[in-house]
This record gives sequence, C-alpha cells and structure tokens, in this order.
Amino acid sequence: MVVFLNGKFVPESRAVVPVNDRGFLYGDGLFETVRVFRSHPFRLAQHLERLARGAGYLKIKLPFTPKEIQHFTAELVAKNKMPEAILRVTLTRGPGERGYTPKGDETPTIVMTLHTAPPLDPANPPQWSMVTSTHRVPASDALASFKTNCKLSQVMARIEAEAQNADEALLLNTNGEVAEAAAANLFWVYHDKICTIPTGRGVLPGITRAVVLEICQALGYTTNKRVVKPEALHHSEGIFLSQSARGVICVTAFDGEHVPISPLAEKIHLTYCEMMAREGSEAKAPTA
Repeated sequence: MVVFLNGKFVPESRAVVPVNDRGFLYGDGLFETVRVFRSHPFRLAQHLERLARGAGYLKIKLPFTPKEIQHFTAELVAKNKMPEAILRVTLTRGPGERGYTPKGDETPTIVMTLHTAPPLDPANPPQWSMVTSTHRVPASDALASFKTNCKLSQVMARIEAEAQNADEALLLNTNGEVAEAAAANLFWVYHDKICTIPTGRGVLPGITRAVVLEICQALGYTTNKRVVKPEALHHSEGIFLSQSARGVICVTAFDGEHVPISPLAEKIHLTYCEMMAREGSEAKAPTA
C-alpha cells in the first residue's frame, strides 16, 4: 500500500510521524472520510472545504491547497490501483513541544490513506441494528461542526453497541436529545416526511447528510429538521443513517425493537448510488 505523507508517496511501512506530533498527543487535528467510486472520490470538494474551514477554526495552516490535495488524491488512487476504496485525509498541527498551548512554529502533518470499501448494492441498502449509548456529546459545541481527531465518545459508544451485538450506537446530547450515530448522521420517516436533527445540537453537518437532503428535494420528499427525544424514534415509519463509506444504511432494530425498512429510504439509497456513478462519469468525460 502506498501512502501520501506530507507531499510524498511512500510505502505504508515507511509512513511514520514523530512521537511528538500533536495529533498523536492531543488529537489536535481533523480528518475526512471520502468514498472512492470507480476511481472518483465522491464530493471530495465539499469534504476538503469542510477540512479547510476546520483548519481555519483550529488555526492550522493547510500545507496544500484543496486543488493540490485533489490532484494528490487522484495520484494516490492510481498508484494503489484501488478504484473502489475509502479515502481518509488526516491533518494535524504537527510536531510540537509538550503542553496544550501551541508554540506557533509547528509544521502541519497531512496524511492520505486508502482502505477497502464495503460493497454497495443500489437495490439493497445495508441493514444495521442500533442501540442508545450512555455516552453524551455536548449540546452546543462549535467543534461539532468539524471532524476532529478526538472521537473517544464515539469509540466508547461503539464498544457499548458491540457488547450488545448491535452494529451502531445512537448518541444523545447533554440535553438528552437525539444527536447522531457514532459514525453517521440520523434520519427517520414520520408521516411520509424525512426528518433529521438540525445542526447546532451536537450534530456534525455531514457531507452525505447534505447529499441526502439534496436527493430528497430532487425527489419531491418533504423534509423536517426537528429536535426530538429518543422515545420519538420508536413511533417512526423507518430509521436510516447516512455516512460517506456506505451511503444510506437502514436501521432494522432500535434498542431491541424491530424497525420497518421505509421504501423512501430505499429510494434515497438507490438515487445516492446513481448520483455517485453519474458524477464519476461526468468527472471523466473529456472537455471540449
């Protein structure tokens, strides 16, 4: 496996970062996860725009422009011959002295790696079981707008879920309201409306979440952003998740109760897969 590290393509065994890298020491950094479909990183520009906004908020200087990163991504996919993959882009503040306060002279670290992608079947979205975690995320936290490298709440929530033989964990915020899943945004169907949690409640404004809302508009589905307690999900006509790696995931069991698969979720998943294929074809089409 070839890895991109600070402007160079190196074998994975030689892709190392210093022990004093602040990403390793404090989780001081950001990451993005992107689905590569037929050699095309889906919505990469939006992922890099969020990365750039997060870097600006954390006051980390991006070592390359988004356009340069896009070029490096294409080269990385080609070098590894992985047209179907999961791309992870990791940015840290870089090596620095011990202590929370950055000294201002750090050199940022940027790493890009490719990983095996789960299969996508347009006609059959993945099906997961989900349980409510005891761990909470802050109800109002500006950092929730970005994918920071500190994900201990999500890690612990997944450990809880796996202990209950579930695939995913539902995270509530510190107000006891539904926030998101450990590794996905949450949607549910109620009275034929596609509902989701508004941002600003501990919810990551996911790129795939935005795509789902875009699809709903194109299909003429009514959407509703609302704050709810977890009990409300038991009265829904379907629950589904959105994430970059798998697109739309149907929840078939929630806290031990059966959840029906909504035909609306199935249609959104199908349209999502068609959109990835279409945008990949358009990206490869020669320009006049």
